[in-house]
Amino acid sequence: MAGKPFNMKTLYFMSKTFLGKIENHLNIPGRLGNVHAPHLKFQKYSYLAHGSEELQNQTLLFHVEGALLKSSSLFSYFMLVAFEAGWLLRALILLLLYPLVSFLCLVCEEVGLKIMVFVCFVGIKKDRFVIGRSVLPKFFLEDVGYECFDVVMRCGKKVGVTNLPEVMVNCFLRDYMGVEAVVGRELKVFCGYYLGLMEEKKSAKVVLKEIFEEEKEGAHVMGIGSFNVSFDHQLFSHCKEIYLVSEAEKKNWQVLPREKYPKPLIFHDGRLAFRPTPVATLVMLMWVPFGLLVAILRVLATSLLPLHICVPVLSCIGMRGSAPSPNSLPTPIIYGEKSKGILYVCNHRTLIDPLYVSAAVRKPVTAVTYSLSKISELVSPIKTIRLARKREEDAKMIEKRLSQGNLVICPEGTTCREPYLLRFSPLFAETTDDIVPIAIDFHSSMFYGTTASGLKCLDPLFIVMNPTTNCDVKILEKLPKDFTCGVGGKSKFEVANYVQAKIAEALGFECTNLTRKDKYLMLAGNEGKA
Repeated sequence: MAGKPFNMKTLYFMSKTFLGKIENHLNIPGRLGNVHAPHLKFQKYSYLAHGSEELQNQTLLFHVEGALLKSSSLFSYFMLVAFEAGWLLRALILLLLYPLVSFLCLVCEEVGLKIMVFVCFVGIKKDRFVIGRSVLPKFFLEDVGYECFDVVMRCGKKVGVTNLPEVMVNCFLRDYMGVEAVVGRELKVFCGYYLGLMEEKKSAKVVLKEIFEEEKEGAHVMGIGSFNVSFDHQLFSHCKEIYLVSEAEKKNWQVLPREKYPKPLIFHDGRLAFRPTPVATLVMLMWVPFGLLVAILRVLATSLLPLHICVPVLSCIGMRGSAPSPNSLPTPIIYGEKSKGILYVCNHRTLIDPLYVSAAVRKPVTAVTYSLSKISELVSPIKTIRLARKREEDAKMIEKRLSQGNLVICPEGTTCREPYLLRFSPLFAETTDDIVPIAIDFHSSMFYGTTASGLKCLDPLFIVMNPTTNCDVKILEKLPKDFTCGVGGKSKFEVANYVQAKIAEALGFECTNLTRKDKYLMLAGNEGKA
């Protein structure tokens, strides 16, 4: 009996000690510095959300993870870096360390953050790290809370403060959010490689001088942070008012709608088609060995089975699609004794678009490609023709092949994952008047089968490794004679723009003038030449 009070007292003492550490860690006013703290005014975020006509004349400091993003967990973003830059082994190590990191973040968030930074960045070449601009912005945008975003956008000068390495968030904040300044952590580099270690935080005086050197003395600066996320940066001591967001408020926030993005998200890269939370990442890693077996079955099916049998077999093992009825299919045009093939013009969503076109029209077609890896050519179940990127030579080759059968071409020249169409190359318009537009929309459940900065030879593998895919094919009306280059007398540019507009209308997509070169310059830092 004497032991019970002792055990209870011990337990009580330990719990108070542990909770005390957490309380001290989350004691926001006490961590903002002693000099300016007495002058700070702390308020709930709700006071700011309901009135703000004068915000456009004010400077705002906002904590990215604590205020702008709905989720306070950083695991998904580090997992994206680990998987895209370090592949499965690095992703597996990060997942195995997740329980330890979660516990350490309760006691000291800085320690847990440093572990994730080390696992994800050590040994990564600095010059080849493009994930911050090609992969992460999409996932950050999908996690932005509409309510706080609205407040941030109404302010004059915006400064984003983050606990993350600056290389992870800089592009997202500057290019997509229109933030003028970003305060993050720099990574140590040795011989061009990241060491996985963060530099010490800059002195508050240095940061304030860099950001506010043009501000008039006495300018009204306010901050937005969180009750639950540490932002122990003395930068916030410059604020006259700090508004704090609670987790309950963030849960009620809406996700920022796509149409409200300050800058449209047209291009993004990376293999993962889902947000890699701990559970989702575990499912993905468990699926990989099964996915390899399924991939072999799918490749064998497309290589060995006739088209009319292959389609239902693929549907049974997860590669589903919708196609028009046979009555709506166009027929070849006959000139004299010879039959001239039809040129199917489709938008480009994934590597296997021509396969779905062939299945939809229920006859073999030859795919005309702008660039294709050697491995993709070898495993392709249909014939492929590579363009030489010489207009006259390519036009003659297409005309010759049309006299032998049907062709399918993707004039965009590269894939686009988002609901946009890139500029259509007008080459196809001057080769024939028998043009049938085809609208394609493709969705994968786990992996993207295209990449701008990764290994293109793995594109076919990632496509067929998906648990499920779905492709919607819409065969549109054949091009009217009035809108052709031959009989109609239209220019090739008018025809190309007309076809692009018709496909965009059928899919509900938006037309752009962007090209393959624009995509690769943004995502990979090169012009995308094969």
